[in-house]
Amino acid sequence: MGKAVVFGGSGFLGSHVADELTSAGFDVAIFDRRRSPFLQPSQKMLVGDILDERQVRDAVRGADFVYNYAGLADIEECRARPIDTVKYNILGNSMVLEAAASEKVERFVFASTMYVYSDAGAFYRISKQASELMIEDYSRLHGLPYTIMRYGSLYGERSDERNSVFRILKEAVTEGRITYYGSGDEEREFLHVRDAARSSVEVLDKSFRNECVIVTGHKAVKYREFLDMVAEMLKGRVVVEYRERKHDTHYKITPYAFNPRFAKKMSPPQHVDLGQGLLHCINEIYTGMQSEKRKYVELSLGSMDMS
Repeated sequence: MGKAVVFGGSGFLGSHVADELTSAGFDVAIFDRRRSPFLQPSQKMLVGDILDERQVRDAVRGADFVYNYAGLADIEECRARPIDTVKYNILGNSMVLEAAASEKVERFVFASTMYVYSDAGAFYRISKQASELMIEDYSRLHGLPYTIMRYGSLYGERSDERNSVFRILKEAVTEGRITYYGSGDEEREFLHVRDAARSSVEVLDKSFRNECVIVTGHKAVKYREFLDMVAEMLKGRVVVEYRERKHDTHYKITPYAFNPRFAKKMSPPQHVDLGQGLLHCINEIYTGMQSEKRKYVELSLGSMDMS
């Protein structure tokens, strides 16, 4: 199948993409600033900095396929850290692009977002738009084949505080309430990360060469319905509070305001049901809480033994 390098492969989406590539028979290397806690025995770990040109070039050498899922992915974090957003999302992507073009890889796959269509998304959206333009010019000037993946609202296992669904579920589980900034009429097409990862491997088919691809769920869901679903799953022990948005950085119903390059749309025909996916996420949060409690008890007992 060939060799695939996943930049940002220790993260939420990147780690799932790496696993799907491994399952499909690819020789997978993960490049990230920290060792992946999800690393499989057959996967190679490359710890490095995406801004280090030599490290990036060494990682790409001999690769057939290069995925870039590195950088800042949380809208609010990007809003608060504009310089880092430019460095890691734009300059970092340019480093990987240059290496991929020099090595003449068969395909460069980039993690973009539905926010490229929008006036919302602040610096996060700007960084993705800029990166997409860089990719298209690398293709025109250097003949680098690419596929740009514009993901919708992802959720699922291995997420953290930077993921909006995780934040909502964790607050519901740990505090018995959900504080939502918005009216609740906002709509999203939620997509499980495993479905997104599977689609990210399927796009290596030649029909997606030099294409932009929208990857979302099958059905638009209002946030009010989504939050009611979470509350019902937790047997009504959750109070939902709606507050006015602090910053207008998220779109309400549709992201379409900007008009970038036309994209194909993928909605995986076999997909994880939203309810089942949320239950798995809630279970992961509970399991993590129990693990932290056990560590605390063990540390406390250890301190008592020493005293």
